[in-house]
Amino acid sequence: MILSETDVATRVVRWQASHGRNHLPWQQTRDPYRVWLSEIMLQQTQVSTVLGYYARFLERFPDVRALAAAPQDDVMALWSGLGYYSRARNLHHCAQTVVSEHGGIFPRSAQVLATLPGIGRSTAGAIAAFCFAERTPILDANVRRVLTRVLGFDADLALAKNERTLWAHAQALLPSVNIEAAMPRYTQGLMDLGASLCMPRNPACPQCPLQTLCVAHREGEPEKYPVRTRKLKRRSEAWWLLVLQDAAGRVWLARRPAAGIWAGLYCVPVFPLRSDLSAFLDHLGPDSAQSIQEGAPFLHVLTHRDLHLHPVIVRYGGDATPGDGGGWFTAEQIGALGLPAPVRKLLAGL
Repeated sequence: MILSETDVATRVVRWQASHGRNHLPWQQTRDPYRVWLSEIMLQQTQVSTVLGYYARFLERFPDVRALAAAPQDDVMALWSGLGYYSRARNLHHCAQTVVSEHGGIFPRSAQVLATLPGIGRSTAGAIAAFCFAERTPILDANVRRVLTRVLGFDADLALAKNERTLWAHAQALLPSVNIEAAMPRYTQGLMDLGASLCMPRNPACPQCPLQTLCVAHREGEPEKYPVRTRKLKRRSEAWWLLVLQDAAGRVWLARRPAAGIWAGLYCVPVFPLRSDLSAFLDHLGPDSAQSIQEGAPFLHVLTHRDLHLHPVIVRYGGDATPGDGGGWFTAEQIGALGLPAPVRKLLAGL
């Protein structure tokens, strides 16, 4: 079956108006700053989680100039717990670029938006479609799943040429009439279908407006789409977390490296082995650890990695500085820093 934009777009737009999500705060505006902020936060994060962060960010940084002018530590602190922290660093860098290179005004085309830090082609398309009704496609994970199923597109998306072909199909299916109203609703509709009906497992095909057009449904194998042969494998790691407290109850924290897990965040010292942690304490001095308490280990799950975290709480009585580039922080000061969510929770329980 050869699908036309009339077949797909008309059904998606009609369905979104009556069954899609229309109440979310970023849907009540065409301000590109607010839409951009929501799109970055929603990457690999549930709507229910984003809502609170979105409101707090807008209260603290009401526009792109306020965000650009803020210290990065303030941005990271407000992002703490939302995960995927490179998003926050790119968010801040992007705001500064919009101010310095575009006069504080977001570009109106997806092509230019995609040149900004942290904005890929799909996010750029979403901003351009929602805010400026540009006739441009998106291909986030949900939309990719919807379109590959509807089209029966079984080419391996691990290959760049096949990804480009799918982008071309997505472009061809865009609305071509009443663009000002249709593009935002069509874009949102595809997202909503992927989030509510066209799920990775057990899709609700009987409720889908595209069911009669969908090749995957007709084949009876919707879950085989999309096809991607190269997949990241999960790994497990054990990390030992050294919680050093001085006599005043302050905790030693240092910034993590600029790359890797929890990059750029403040954190307690991390060791791959318990023996490495012990060696570090010995290096500080034989009498530096006035007391040592082994905390209960706990699991922190990342997208492709399971971190088995083992906290060790040490009352520090030595004179040596525990490390370079760190410092002693009170509970109040810690509250204003960007920390990984499990470390913040650990410290809050001390």
